[in-house]
Amino acid sequence: MRLRCASSAGEPLTPEVVAWAVDTLGVEVRDHYGQTELGMVIGNAWRQELRTEVTPGSMGYPLPGWACGVLADEVDEVVPDGTVGRLAVDTHASPFMWFDGYANAPERTAQRFSADGRWYITGDTAYRDSDGRLYFSSRDDDVIIMAGYRIGPFDVESVLVGHEAVLEAAVIGAPDELRGEVLEAYVVLKPGTEPSPELEQQLQQRVKREFAAHAYPRRVHVVGELPKTPSGKIQRFKLRQERAGN
Repeated sequence: MRLRCASSAGEPLTPEVVAWAVDTLGVEVRDHYGQTELGMVIGNAWRQELRTEVTPGSMGYPLPGWACGVLADEVDEVVPDGTVGRLAVDTHASPFMWFDGYANAPERTAQRFSADGRWYITGDTAYRDSDGRLYFSSRDDDVIIMAGYRIGPFDVESVLVGHEAVLEAAVIGAPDELRGEVLEAYVVLKPGTEPSPELEQQLQQRVKREFAAHAYPRRVHVVGELPKTPSGKIQRFKLRQERAGN
């Protein structure tokens, strides 16, 4: 038997995982996006009629029956392409939308929907390109606000794990009097690699060069493992809690 299709949902795939799948499994892994409240709503579809070439980092297009938009932070208006904002489902244009609220939890339900009921707010941030593809940025509570810049930790983490010495990485915001927050990184090194000031500088320079000069981690912590859910998702909130307790 031969594996014909492979799909992923949850934390976005890194370029290394995509390359590994092609080399090891003989098939690319296509990213998707969904929630318990919705099912799968965005994806790089496998079905021939919907299949398009995968753009690295993209979770694809809204699937049939769904319409999604990226909203501004303070108002329920769609932002220009390329701008990170709140990922939302347009309930008026999504005939497959079935979720209308949490049982016996009106306040929690109200947090998920715009005042006019049109938009279901996912709690995640994303951006859209000019072709309509959507790109996951982060959970809304993981977003780092530094001197007015919104920085999604996944973007920085992807750059860090591209270094030959790094096995895994997680990025959080740390309080800063001048900028509000600055970035700090937690990395797990590959076996046989030792932490050093030189390695920390290499990682900082890599982020400056390949992502953004202002978004480099001010500190890089080497750890034995990262906190994760049973399904393998990194729990950044636990790193924030541990840091706050230090």
